[in-house]
Amino acid sequence: MKLKNNHLLILLCLVLAISLVTAGCGGTKEPAPAPAPEKSEPVETADPKANWPKTLDLGAASIGGAYYVYAGGISTVVEEIVGIPVGVEVTGGPNHNMQLVDIGDLDLGMVTMGPAYEAWNGLEDWTGGKEHKNVRAIFPMYSTYSQWWAEKGAGITNIHDLEGKRVGAGPSGGTAGTFHPRFLELLGIKATIVNAGLSDLVSQHLDKQLDANSFASGVPVAGVLEYSAQKDTVFFGVDGEDRDKILAEWPFWAKAVVPKDKYDFLDKDVETVAIWNVAIANKDLEDSLVYEIVKAIMENNKMMLDAHSAAAETVPENLDGNTFMWMHPGAIKYFEEIGIKVNPDLYPPEYKK
Repeated sequence: MKLKNNHLLILLCLVLAISLVTAGCGGTKEPAPAPAPEKSEPVETADPKANWPKTLDLGAASIGGAYYVYAGGISTVVEEIVGIPVGVEVTGGPNHNMQLVDIGDLDLGMVTMGPAYEAWNGLEDWTGGKEHKNVRAIFPMYSTYSQWWAEKGAGITNIHDLEGKRVGAGPSGGTAGTFHPRFLELLGIKATIVNAGLSDLVSQHLDKQLDANSFASGVPVAGVLEYSAQKDTVFFGVDGEDRDKILAEWPFWAKAVVPKDKYDFLDKDVETVAIWNVAIANKDLEDSLVYEIVKAIMENNKMMLDAHSAAAETVPENLDGNTFMWMHPGAIKYFEEIGIKVNPDLYPPEYKK
């Protein structure tokens, strides 16, 4: 009996010893937390291009006008310099571009300041009373000239000779389509206005379905060149008292001159009215992308000139052509970096320094 007790005592001692060793080695106890790492400055790892779209859509106007040709220059520059393909879309012109960019169906567009002013403030029937405030200006383009032409011998040498005539005015949503009928109405001239793409109107004019044609665009206009290559051409604008009446009614138009060297059939400069053009973007387009687009266009003017000579006016100093439309923050960043003062009234609500 004593022996058994001794054996039991030895067994209990062994169990106790093993328990102590296990506890000393950590057993199932949770490991102590690792010491906190030393604080360091945060590292910027986000790719600024991560939210850029793979492609962009640019609203131009009808084929044959300066917008469509100039848009090809924008497309080339952005694709080669920024690295994003840009699809040039045929549209009804500035009115249509304001509408499509505002609702996000187009990323980029091109507008003249008259239709832009009406859309921005919800004026005229075509806007439906809606203020198009999702649009942002991004860079200055060039001046758009009011231009009118007819065949020599047709008895049309000025705007009043259009009384009772069939006159082309570009797409209904374009600058000419919007304002040229208003010009005629203001001046008491009754004519039949025909709206279509410029290339179609030139064909109709050549086929004598139209008595005269008109367009509002940078110079030269491909449609005018096409027509004058086949017909002796009379070219005229709006001047004198007629011009004064127009400027009093629509002050965003200005006196202008189409230089005679813009068309080889001209032997003198032509007095008319002109309006400024700007490129626009949807307000939700990434700031970093808009910055790169504006930088590419402003710093590669030679490439733009290869597309259209009107790009001679596509320079930072012409930023003041826009006096009311909010600018995109990405564009503001670029112009401020190069020392161009931005009108304080053009800073949008979302702008952050």
